[in-house]
Amino acid sequence: MSLFERQGGEQERYLQANNRKLNTMFGYPNNTIKTSRYNVFNFLPLNLFEQFQRLANAYFLVLLFLQLIPQISSLAWYTTVIPLMVVLSITAVKDAIDDMERHQNDNQVNNRSVMVLMNGRIKEDKWMNIQVGDILKLRNNQPVTADILLLSSSEPYSLTYIETAELDGETNLKVKHALPVTSNLEDNLELLSAFDGKVTCESPNNKLDKFTGILTYKGKNYILDHEKLLLRGCIIRNTDWCFGLVIYTGPDTKLMQNCGKTTFKRTHLDHLLNILVVWIFLFLGGMCFILAIGHGIWENKKGYYFQNYLPWKEYVPSSAVSAIPIFWSYFIILNTMVPISLYVSVEIIRLGNSCYINWDRKMFYAPHNSPAHARTTTLNEELGQVKYVFSDKTGTLTQNIMVFNKCSINGIVYGRVYDKKGMKVEVPEETEKVDFSYNKLADPKFSFYDETLVEAVKKGDHWVHLFFLSLSLCHTVMSEEKVEGNLVYQAQSPDEGALVTAARNFGFVFHYRTSETIAVVEMGETKVYQLLAILDFSNVRKRMSVIVRTPENRVMLFCKGADTILCQLLHPSCISLRDVTMEHLDLLGATAIEDKLQDGVPETVATLNKAQIKMWILTGDKQETAMNIAYACNIFEEEMDGIFIVEGKNDEVVLQELRSARDKMKPESLLESDPINIYLTTKPQMLRIPEEVPNGNYGLIINGYSLAYALEGNLELELLRTACMCKGVIWCRMTPLQKAQVVELVKRYKKVVTLAIGDGANDVSMIKAAHIGVGIHGQEGTQAMLNSDYAFSQFRYLQRLLLVHGRWSYNRMCKFLSYFFYKNFAFTLVHFWYAFFNGFSAQTVYDTWFITFYNLVYTSLPVLGLSLFDQDVNETWSLHFPELYKPGQHNLYFNKKEFVKCLVHGIYSSFVLFFIPMGTIYNSVRIDGKDISDYQSFSLIVQTSLLFVVTMQIALETTYWTMINHIFTWGSLIFYFCILFFLYSDDLCLMFPSVFQYLGVARNTLILPQMWLSIVLSMVLCILPVIGYQFLKPLFWPVNVDKIMDRIHYWMNPPVLPPTQTKLKHASSHRHSAYAFSHVWGFGALITSGKTLNAKRPSAKVRRSQQKEAIDLLSNG
Repeated sequence: MSLFERQGGEQERYLQANNRKLNTMFGYPNNTIKTSRYNVFNFLPLNLFEQFQRLANAYFLVLLFLQLIPQISSLAWYTTVIPLMVVLSITAVKDAIDDMERHQNDNQVNNRSVMVLMNGRIKEDKWMNIQVGDILKLRNNQPVTADILLLSSSEPYSLTYIETAELDGETNLKVKHALPVTSNLEDNLELLSAFDGKVTCESPNNKLDKFTGILTYKGKNYILDHEKLLLRGCIIRNTDWCFGLVIYTGPDTKLMQNCGKTTFKRTHLDHLLNILVVWIFLFLGGMCFILAIGHGIWENKKGYYFQNYLPWKEYVPSSAVSAIPIFWSYFIILNTMVPISLYVSVEIIRLGNSCYINWDRKMFYAPHNSPAHARTTTLNEELGQVKYVFSDKTGTLTQNIMVFNKCSINGIVYGRVYDKKGMKVEVPEETEKVDFSYNKLADPKFSFYDETLVEAVKKGDHWVHLFFLSLSLCHTVMSEEKVEGNLVYQAQSPDEGALVTAARNFGFVFHYRTSETIAVVEMGETKVYQLLAILDFSNVRKRMSVIVRTPENRVMLFCKGADTILCQLLHPSCISLRDVTMEHLDLLGATAIEDKLQDGVPETVATLNKAQIKMWILTGDKQETAMNIAYACNIFEEEMDGIFIVEGKNDEVVLQELRSARDKMKPESLLESDPINIYLTTKPQMLRIPEEVPNGNYGLIINGYSLAYALEGNLELELLRTACMCKGVIWCRMTPLQKAQVVELVKRYKKVVTLAIGDGANDVSMIKAAHIGVGIHGQEGTQAMLNSDYAFSQFRYLQRLLLVHGRWSYNRMCKFLSYFFYKNFAFTLVHFWYAFFNGFSAQTVYDTWFITFYNLVYTSLPVLGLSLFDQDVNETWSLHFPELYKPGQHNLYFNKKEFVKCLVHGIYSSFVLFFIPMGTIYNSVRIDGKDISDYQSFSLIVQTSLLFVVTMQIALETTYWTMINHIFTWGSLIFYFCILFFLYSDDLCLMFPSVFQYLGVARNTLILPQMWLSIVLSMVLCILPVIGYQFLKPLFWPVNVDKIMDRIHYWMNPPVLPPTQTKLKHASSHRHSAYAFSHVWGFGALITSGKTLNAKRPSAKVRRSQQKEAIDLLSNG
């Protein structure tokens, strides 16, 4: 046997039970889970390393080193050190808090207790201490600690029932069974301790349904497969105890192998910011180059002849050489063009908007006691830009609870409700339910509203009795009865459970089964049917049958299946097949099982459609069921111009079907002269497919088999163009990988923001692939929620997440960025104008302390108040007018064009802020006749005018004033004057004259009328163009949003709400429903093998002891 070297990659795994010494030699990891990034020792160096990977932080670090060079430094070192330390500290604290939460989650999991066999005794130990080769004892309802090989259990034939919702999203129970050779070990600790079996198996991988290995025990080899492996993440159900041998631990388990590395998601604004920062660098370099040239020219023409008063440094031989250090001096002075506090401000804003989502009581779901949870703080503004929503069906749009709604028996439809006029109506909430009190074994949670079916049962209608008898016999459900008369069913699919429960309530109670019999309580009388054969369900047959011998010694066959299959057998077009079928079988009837929509789903979809958000359903379910849900959700409508179905079995047919659909929606899109075809031909390397407008309203349905061909390289563009022209698209029978591939396809070729929403582990790949992932906390475990960016309990909360929180976050972030860049341009570019009056000597306009505190203190709180509390309209109007969401989809509020506007606005303001103060104090004197045209007075006037201008600018931008906004905005101005008098005080300037040099400037300058004239003129000249632009823009360049805002303002004064929400179109009554079977094989082979239970029915006492906890679980769940 060849052993692998751990360092070179594990080729196969070898281990021996109860032999830690041997297993340790192979270097297998222990069972510790680690999702945290830092520890006490590496936090500081690792976090600093990660932060300096940001371009802006690295830039300021380089700037700090430049400031330490006295030949080029024109600013004190603390002007960069203090802001940089504050930014790094805030980010580090945030990262530390996030990582502490991960540590807590890790510790919670790693410190769970489990029973392990050590030295012949069962002892309790922590999960993290479990090693490969250990033998564990697991109890009912206990999660599986690691990937373990099942050895024995409390059930006959060592069967073990497990729930795998955490792995694959399926809530139905699955059955695992041990090898017969290990089943004999049972719970005998002496035999288990002596067990020394050796296992050779495959290396760790992420394939949940695959496992191969060999168990060598007592000189014999036994084949192992995935049916004998219990995976970490599963939960033991309906099994008192089981023992297992640990095969994979910790990061080697299939659950952890499937988690993979979560990629860090960045928003479109993040990518735009990186581009703009590069632009600013180039602009900054260009300005420094111009000023350096200006310095060289000035030194050559004037400075050379002025050296008696301003001598050149010894290292400056000529005017050209003197321009080099000046370049770097201005590079330091103008560094605030790249705002150091930008990134940390963005993080604070995102954190605040995330808290709003967490605190939103209207997204709290009381039945589950679960609030909405923003699991990331980096994607909030992206929520306001979503164009495509990819949704799972079962458990996301529906409740994942199957309800027996209607049935047709012998041509008579039961389950309809009529009003007093005899008109068919939908079932209102006040409708009285059918009374099943006559049946002591009825399920109290079952609801039905048509009394005529109960009357038919009581009258002994032959066809009705036969119909419910077939439902009580033709299935693979297993029953439990801990308490006399209290039955709990375990079904392979919720559909099957709903049918058996319906039969139970109408008097045909499936009681118990053995490998050879089925016991049914028919109208109070127990009858035992001999089970002769089960023809189990499969994805190919899509039906199942049972053959039984009745107590009257009559052999009968019952068959049930999907209508698409059974109707083919009875279709008139196939007379011979229909005749053969009807010669041996009687058609009893049909059932209508409803997976009820969650509350508010149709209204939510209709609202999202108004916001121009396209919604696609990606489901593993069959076409008929998904199509019915699409109609019920208003994704499809009766008035559509057409619905295309792509179901080709090869690439040629698929291509023909896609092009046929496009030919009907937009015939010119197939011509070579079509602009998009020309674009795709001429620019193959820059593929971004523009939006195409069809000539009507269409829908598209495609199954997973055809999708496999459509996703190939030469067809994927055809698929995408066809799908994007449709109002709604349904993708059926999809694998988790295909879901992710569809999302990636849209991301690759469309410049849009995508959102994926699901509730099961099979949706995780789709959730991770989308720009934004949303997890529904539903019936299918928590894997989707744990891998999501946002999580809540009901689909209807999605409209609030997008149209309220997402739109507000986007608008706030855009306002923040526009204002932030503007105020920094206005602040920094004053130095550029000043350079023309100081001989390009790199002299600063402002006091160094003002430069230090400008972004950090004076202007930080007002912009945070704007970015955290501003609302253009309240939540009611946001939801009533989804059209307000459209600007975010096209990124209209902050883009490269808006950035250039900010730059131009900043250049103009800096021009005004420099020349207006200069003009007001030029050749002016105080009342006492003393000259006031000194540098320090000019500096104070410019910086005070600047603060007044940027404060008034943010006041204009604010549309929703709160007390906090007032305090932040006007309080910052007051705080500026307080700091001003403190920094320019006599005591401080006399104590530290080299640091604080503006002695008496504040009290002497603030009393000057020229200063206040300068402030007023600066504000008027800077603010008037802004007010004029805001007034003229909706008049000359109106957009739809402006018109909607006018309507809102009209209704708000007086505040009269517009008409209520739009009526929704309901699916037509003639649409047939379809029976949705489980997508896996049933329990048929297991039942007939006799392994499910003993040959004869166990006593009630034994059944109660073996099945005690399962009823409690299901009745509570």
